[in-house]
Amino acid sequence: MFLKKWKKASFLFLLTFFILTNSIYAYSDKIYAGGENIGIEIKSDGVLIVGSYLVDGRDLCKEANLKEGDTIVKINGKAIQNIDEMVSLLSKISQDSVQVSYKRDGKIYDTTLTVVQDENNIYKTGLYVKDTITGIGTLTFVDPSTKLFGALGHEVADSKTGIMLEVKEGKIFSSTVTSIDRSDAGTPGSKNATLHQNEELGEIAENKNSGIFGTYVDNYRKDTLYQVAEPNQIKKGSATILTVTENDKIEMYDIEILKINEDSHDLKNILFEIKDKELLEKTGGIVQGMSGSPIIQGDFIIGAVTHVVVNSPEKGYGIFITTMLEEAEN
Repeated sequence: MFLKKWKKASFLFLLTFFILTNSIYAYSDKIYAGGENIGIEIKSDGVLIVGSYLVDGRDLCKEANLKEGDTIVKINGKAIQNIDEMVSLLSKISQDSVQVSYKRDGKIYDTTLTVVQDENNIYKTGLYVKDTITGIGTLTFVDPSTKLFGALGHEVADSKTGIMLEVKEGKIFSSTVTSIDRSDAGTPGSKNATLHQNEELGEIAENKNSGIFGTYVDNYRKDTLYQVAEPNQIKKGSATILTVTENDKIEMYDIEILKINEDSHDLKNILFEIKDKELLEKTGGIVQGMSGSPIIQGDFIIGAVTHVVVNSPEKGYGIFITTMLEEAEN
């Protein structure tokens, strides 16, 4: 799961989906609420460094001033988008070093990376790399007028480095919840699920601070249309969340909104507590994989689940639905 790295933090990202609509920001007044458990696959734009190892006692990564979280985008001046392209270029070199262009904090840098050929004529770089992240989350909404979707309520980041992936391409697909690891105080739980990667639901276009966004390609159920709530329309008190805890059945669970933070730049806008005894019995509280679960109040969709309060997992935070919609539109 994406978020294992953050278990010692006060709050945990969970997972949510988001969509575009229509007003000053052109997002629709009414959108379909999600709640489905989804599989997520994102291929990065370049090759992400996630670790290093010593080669003949040397730290080649450190010597080249590379570090975890850097994204390699060129080898010897040739652009690469995945590990296969990187390996192909390395297999053709005849020298003991290569020129590497990498991205760090949005800027491109160049360096020289030493490579060592072993007895099997394989070049060792001292780098552990990846180009794809796969996980689960919850669909937040689908816009009926544009078929845009949103999910997670926060970015998808590599679990080891915490770096947000830049999307080369990605998709959401069907997923079935098989079991729940319950949350306990200090130890957030998680959904366990089977991924059905051949059952594509949508194409991911962007990975942003407030969620992942793209185009929904499947037909969507039309019985879940809700009015979009502005932040000043949200009230403390009773509300519900939509999420899956078993197989693929979406259930509605009772919560109570305790506090509202109207800072639109904050992802923790809605503090809530689970009041539903059935959900607490099943999960112990908020668990990883619930990120993006829509929050409903009356006839309004008001937000999406994003965080769990680690030391008190029956409590969690949500993001305003308008924040997701506005960022998706930009």
